[in-house]
Amino acid sequence: MEIIEANESNFDELLTRGDMLVDFYATWCGPCKMLAPELEAIKDEIQIVKVDVDENRELCKRYGVMSMPTLIYFNGGNRDVRIGYMPKEEILRWIGR
Repeated sequence: MEIIEANESNFDELLTRGDMLVDFYATWCGPCKMLAPELEAIKDEIQIVKVDVDENRELCKRYGVMSMPTLIYFNGGNRDVRIGYMPKEEILRWIGR
């Protein structure tokens, strides 16, 4: 699967597509840069959506994003949040894959 770049105009539509992992990141954030290859490595396991916090402040407000990276796992109407860098193995355990 490809990693999708989301914004305030397409985010809600993306949520209707099923389970997904959303990465709220900033281009200047060191831990976000470390997380990027981990997400790339698991993109075939789950749909990954990236949201640039500097360009999508309303989405950050809506989901209470205050630190980067923030990962939100949307699963069957539920959501679970983790903050900070995680290796791919830990991410896969967290989302049950």
